[in-house]
Amino acid sequence: MIVCAVLLATGNSLMAQCSLCTKTAQQLGEGPAKGLNNGILMLAFMPLAIIAVLGFRWYRSNQQVRKGQQA
Repeated sequence: MIVCAVLLATGNSLMAQCSLCTKTAQQLGEGPAKGLNNGILMLAFMPLAIIAVLGFRWYRSNQQVRKGQQA
């Protein structure tokens, strides 16, 4: 989760646009294109964060079950 936050904080050069969005953003200009790209990255962050939290909780739960079976 910390890795995702660091990547988003330093990911100014990340391009999250599909080809159609890229063409539209090029027509709008430099400022709106950056805003569109940042919006796409922000919208992608929440589902990825939820999946990471659920995966971590599943992993911890699975580890506790294995420790209980070994004892």
